Amino acid sequence: MEPISLRTPLALLLISLSVIAAVWWWLATPITLARAPIDPNAKLQCVSYTPFRGAQTPLDPTTQIPLEQIEQDLTDLAKVTDCVRTYSIENGLDQVPGVAAKLGLKVMQGIWLGSNRFKNLQQIGIAVRLSKEYPAVITSLIVGNEVLLRGEMTTADLAANIRAVKAQASVPVTYADVWEYWLKNREIYDAVDFVTIHILPYWEDVPIKAKYAAAHVDDIRKRMAVTFPAKEILIGETGWPSTGRMREGALPSRANQARVVSEILDLARREGFRVNLIEAYDQPWKRMLEGTVGGFWGLFDSVHRQVKYPPGVAISNYPAWKLYMGCGMALSVATFLAAWLTLRRRPWTPRPSAWIAVAISATTAGTLVGIAADKMAYESYGAAGWVHWGVLLAAAIAAPLLSAHALIAGRSLPTFLELIGPRDYRGKGALMALLALALVVTTVIAAETALGFTFDPRYRDFPYASLTMAVVPFALLTLLNRPKEGARPLAESVFAGLLTIAAAYMLYNEGTINWQSDWTCAMYLLLAATLWRGRAAQIPG
Repeated sequence: MEPISLRTPLALLLISLSVIAAVWWWLATPITLARAPIDPNAKLQCVSYTPFRGAQTPLDPTTQIPLEQIEQDLTDLAKVTDCVRTYSIENGLDQVPGVAAKLGLKVMQGIWLGSNRFKNLQQIGIAVRLSKEYPAVITSLIVGNEVLLRGEMTTADLAANIRAVKAQASVPVTYADVWEYWLKNREIYDAVDFVTIHILPYWEDVPIKAKYAAAHVDDIRKRMAVTFPAKEILIGETGWPSTGRMREGALPSRANQARVVSEILDLARREGFRVNLIEAYDQPWKRMLEGTVGGFWGLFDSVHRQVKYPPGVAISNYPAWKLYMGCGMALSVATFLAAWLTLRRRPWTPRPSAWIAVAISATTAGTLVGIAADKMAYESYGAAGWVHWGVLLAAAIAAPLLSAHALIAGRSLPTFLELIGPRDYRGKGALMALLALALVVTTVIAAETALGFTFDPRYRDFPYASLTMAVVPFALLTLLNRPKEGARPLAESVFAGLLTIAAAYMLYNEGTINWQSDWTCAMYLLLAATLWRGRAAQIPG
């Protein structure tokens, strides 16, 4: 029997490695676009520029961007665009026109308006002065950005500010807001020289899929041209995020960002309208306001300040896919090795179903560990974020290894009581205590995220990859090695009920076309079923 028992896990291991390789080959399949988003032979018309790097943030009024940093950025941007749009003159952004003048760039100068009237007057005064100092650089003044959307100013006050700027400036004056707010506040149209609209398909009330994003932008632009026929319609913001949570069918990804930007630029070239892309560089500080997705709208990354999609280079959602595949294969081998070492210490012939469960756990974890690590790298913001997602990933990596040991040893999934309960429930060994710890960590984080999706879901990321890595081994272990006696623990029952209710609400709230949400809900329900089936047995004294 021994040769057969050895051949079976080896065959299953080879199948596991083959599946991991095949999945990563498919996930990493690159796309090639007819028009690169950044084309040195066709510069961008204009791109939004905010200079903040690392921990720099305009939310801190003491932040001051050094001149050298702006010079570095604009020198790089001058290679790919003829114009930059700014939003404010604070935090050192009043230095942009002077640097742009040296580099031959044009500037659409933004004036940030809010509820503070004194600060508004300061912004207006400095921006008007800059427009007079750099008349060959500043092509227009944008008086306010989405101030009506934020509800920080009335329509009458905004119109008065726009007219005040027009009375002092010699360049065209406009206001920028989401396209719906122009339709709701048509009196602003009379005050401006041209209309600046924001069309962000991802953020629409009914999110638009990436493949329809360019067509949506064109439809809205044409609708606005009919509504406001006497003045130019400038698309002041449009683009797509490269990572972050899915909204209905709108999926942020590297490939989708490149495709959407490329198609919008091609449309603008063919139909002859002006468009400003959001944005030049990824902005980490926006994650405080908009979650992960807010920080990844840039054409350049925030760390290396390099173009994300160089021309002539195929675009993959996972540039480091070979590393991820290798790590996944290593985790699969380690899971089988954990099972084999357990068998060596306890020589007997496990049921074939135990080895199949080990193989499923190893393949699932091996396939998803790269995705989970990639998500952790992008979704962890600040020390708390790294701890939060790092602990979950650690539990997810430990789960298949420790479950493999339990599956082959014929042990059942431990309960919370075996880790933190009375002494007469504990004492089943260090490995089982670690397995219980992994279960507790997974359950607590699952519950915390589920509650987040119930009460404040808009900017939260779906932890489907790490959850799956942990929950599948737990579920298989409970399915095969469920204890025959013992009481259903109260804590597990409460968590099972919470996860079930939260998953049901998520399915209702997020819809069924958001596969990230659907997948996460499936893991919540599978974990709930696993916890519900748990039994706690006392150890004979």
